[in-house]
Amino acid sequence: MNRRTFLASSPFVVSVFSEPVTRWLVNPTEPLSPPSGRITVDQSHIQELREAADSARLWDSRFGGATWKSRSLTAYLYERVTPLLDGRYTERDGRNLFSVTAEMARLAGWTAFDAGQHQVAQRHFIQALRLAKAGSDVHLGSYVLSTMAMQALMRGFTSQAIDMAQGAYERVPTADPRVLGFAKLIEARAHARQRDARAAASCLATAERLQERGAAEGVGERPWIEFFSRQRIVTDATEIFRDLGHPRSTFSWHALGSMPGDAYARSRGIRLSVLATAHAQSGELEHSLRLGGESLRLFARLQSIRGLDYLKIYTESLAPWRREPAVVAYLKDVRDLAGQLATAA
Repeated sequence: MNRRTFLASSPFVVSVFSEPVTRWLVNPTEPLSPPSGRITVDQSHIQELREAADSARLWDSRFGGATWKSRSLTAYLYERVTPLLDGRYTERDGRNLFSVTAEMARLAGWTAFDAGQHQVAQRHFIQALRLAKAGSDVHLGSYVLSTMAMQALMRGFTSQAIDMAQGAYERVPTADPRVLGFAKLIEARAHARQRDARAAASCLATAERLQERGAAEGVGERPWIEFFSRQRIVTDATEIFRDLGHPRSTFSWHALGSMPGDAYARSRGIRLSVLATAHAQSGELEHSLRLGGESLRLFARLQSIRGLDYLKIYTESLAPWRREPAVVAYLKDVRDLAGQLATAA
């Protein structure tokens, strides 16, 4: 397969993250600038933004980042939220305003990432990290940095992903344990891509402990991290052991959690591609192609460019059978989808 076919229309430049990440690591909080605008921001504005963020997060989880509603988040940020940032507010409302705006900017970055707009995603993530700092929200800042690490990981920059994930974990040790657990989970995935089984297993175990601790403490006031559940641990663990080339462990972890339902088509497509790869690693071509075909159909329906990253990993596992008619046909279907998405972009 031509690697360029799988890459998004806008390239990822990992060095763009260097300065904003360094600034956050030096100091993840800052004094709030005195407000001077004409709009008076109050709790009704904050509540509106929180509801908008909740809606965008749910839509992205179910339908992916390439849909019109997910893309509209960027317009909402600039047209509705930016004027509020220039408004007048109390210390508490100002911190909340910057925090919820950081959350929305991270979501806008995530949806752009899913749609293959990597430079756009980077700009949103950098903005989100800056806003979290302005809101003195160290929990959200750490989470944004872990998300940036995940983008670097998915673009193939594993060493940089490890550095950012470690920074997200170590810089704010008092952060929500679920936030710290997510950082360790991303670090585990990066180590797995480097085929460092010992480091990956250690980070995964730490992520498990932190998830359990977070669950025991209760959900608190951070709905944006509630996704970090036992099910999320299971999902990422299947990817970790796929990357390590341990299909039996992939199957064992998969058995610990249910397959995502059709309402969460992107997550289901990802899990199917991971299992398809594990079956190929086990030499089970027929079963592998069946799962790979189902994954391909889901990603085609979602028009998910990020899904192509998973299909690329899967197609590489089909190399031993590249002359088999069924494999030749499948690879053609993947190329056709990649071409369609490239044209649409």
